[in-house]
Amino acid sequence: MATAADKPVLLVFGDSLSAGYGLPADQAWPVHLGKLLAAQGKTVQVVNASVSGETTAGGLTRLPAALQQHKPRWVLIELGPNDGLRGLPLDKAKANLQAMVQLARRSGAQVHLIGMQLPPNFGPDYTKRFAAMYGEIAKAERVSLTPFLLAPVISKPEWFQNDQQHPTAPAEPLIAAMIAKDIAGLF
Repeated sequence: MATAADKPVLLVFGDSLSAGYGLPADQAWPVHLGKLLAAQGKTVQVVNASVSGETTAGGLTRLPAALQQHKPRWVLIELGPNDGLRGLPLDKAKANLQAMVQLARRSGAQVHLIGMQLPPNFGPDYTKRFAAMYGEIAKAERVSLTPFLLAPVISKPEWFQNDQQHPTAPAEPLIAAMIAKDIAGLF
């Protein structure tokens, strides 16, 4: 039987939405994703290298070490919401995300980009441009895309913690199921 060290790595590289903010570590969607992939007969070790509060600039700084340490075959990048919530320049966030996709691909990994949407706090133009940047990067870099991480749960306020930003434990398996479906072509 293959040990965890023998399994190829799928690296989840994101922010609090992937780190499982406010939840026990074993309740975050990447843990559920690992279980789904195992149930599908896929031999893979899911490593969750997500950090709450992470921006695209922080992610770009951290990614080379994570790639070197984990040597992933697949990388799922879920970053950008903290840039958006802070009103940071979208051209910089987009450039950082694109650079992360390129770094991961140069390491030999297949990349899947996970997008987000913002509440309308910064106006319709910023919000629309934010959501669009993920598709633009995916198209330019020819990588697969999940357009909106919270799509399966966004319509149910009860599936969010009191902050109304972070999913509750019952929502996490639904997110994992969507991601599993979206990345099926990578295997």
